[in-house]
Amino acid sequence: MTGGAKGLLLFGATGDLAQRMLLPSLFALHAEGLIAPDLTIIGTARSDLDDAAYRKLAADALEKYVPTDRMDRAALDGFLERLIYVSLDASDPSGFAALGERVGAARDGDLAIFLSTAPQLFKPTIAGLASAGLAGNHVRIGLEKPLGTDLQSSCMINDAVAAVFPEERTFRIDHYLGKETVQNLLALRFANLMFEPLWNASGIEHVQITVSETVGLEGRTAYFDGAGSLRDMVQNHMLQLLALVAMEPPAHFDARAVRDEKVKVLRSLRKIDRETATAHTVIGQYTKGAVGGAPVPGYVDELGKPSDTETFVAIKAHVDNWRWKGVPFYLRTGKRMPTRQSEIIIQFRPVPHSMFAERGGRLQANKLVIRLQPEEEIRLLVMAKEPGLDREGIRLREVPLDLSLTTAFAGHRRRIAYERLLLDLIEGDPTLFVRRDEVEAQWEWIDAIRDGWTANGMTPKSYPAGTWGPSAAIALTERDGVSWHD
Repeated sequence: MTGGAKGLLLFGATGDLAQRMLLPSLFALHAEGLIAPDLTIIGTARSDLDDAAYRKLAADALEKYVPTDRMDRAALDGFLERLIYVSLDASDPSGFAALGERVGAARDGDLAIFLSTAPQLFKPTIAGLASAGLAGNHVRIGLEKPLGTDLQSSCMINDAVAAVFPEERTFRIDHYLGKETVQNLLALRFANLMFEPLWNASGIEHVQITVSETVGLEGRTAYFDGAGSLRDMVQNHMLQLLALVAMEPPAHFDARAVRDEKVKVLRSLRKIDRETATAHTVIGQYTKGAVGGAPVPGYVDELGKPSDTETFVAIKAHVDNWRWKGVPFYLRTGKRMPTRQSEIIIQFRPVPHSMFAERGGRLQANKLVIRLQPEEEIRLLVMAKEPGLDREGIRLREVPLDLSLTTAFAGHRRRIAYERLLLDLIEGDPTLFVRRDEVEAQWEWIDAIRDGWTANGMTPKSYPAGTWGPSAAIALTERDGVSWHD
């Protein structure tokens, strides 16, 4: 399958994201013949390189980040020949004319642009693209986060983009939406009759979403200390996951229908404000400890200065609509956690009556575990009888029905999320990208929480690195008789 844009323009083409994710993803698409043979990839950044030097940088990145079993040597030279490079300081408007000339014929047909720059460079970059003739009717732009730090700054960025690129040609990227398991969540819900009738307040007791990291700052000092975990992880990735879990069935699997249902959920989130912030949120900051058996410094030690930035957030959220009335959604994310994992837990309600109780059988409510990383799998925990003659009573045990994607699709290669998103950007399919009204609904909810923190003088509680956050996070769920799924 080929088609779509004739040129792909990558801003930030020498950066960490480009080397770790974008170039390996594009190489995989090239090696499998999924992008048109005449697609040119134009890299641009401030680094003073020529085409040969950029191709050398790209080759080194592929050697480093592409697994050996996926490195198609026969395809490497052809991929590198696609690459050209233009040095550009995005803050200098005079440089865009040379970029426009170098992009050349691509601007007369379809052009896809991937913009991964600092937020303060969005406006001059968009203006520069317009001045260079790189914003025509067949040009679409992909925007990598961060898209602002609050609703006001996000609107300013979106206004600047909208002045040149209409919404239908604006692709806001959340790489979690490119993960196979996230997309399988839609198939699980809407392609299986057994789940949808129970997927509501009558069948589900609560939902947990955890995104934990073992790393600390990892070279993102300036960005993260200005953002914190709420804005870095909850505002985008976790709220998107919540929306996919809670959305109503779309009439069609297309961009408009899916995103219409997601934004309804985001607008139904009960506001956490000055009155409820202390009861419904917990924030923390890691101190020195051990992760994976190795000692690690505390956040302020890594940062080199005092800071009240949160590295951990736990939230009790509610979706105030008919389907989810009274069902808590517990969100948790943090750095320097014991393990790296992203998972969604759907805790079903218990059966209304146990006929096994008089014979000693103890029941546990069913649980659906949807794991996004490190391994992608879906497991349904159900009750089964242990083998035996039952002379001393019936013994029931929770056992998994393994819906592991790794096992079920053993012959299929696991893809980097950016492979799907870059291909969709090139081909112009916006289904897995985030619409402006989604982003603004997310920011509106997040801004209210931050205002609540400020009004109540909330500061992060300490937790040792290598633990699951402050003890208050445990109390957040245990008040409801719920334990985190660690």
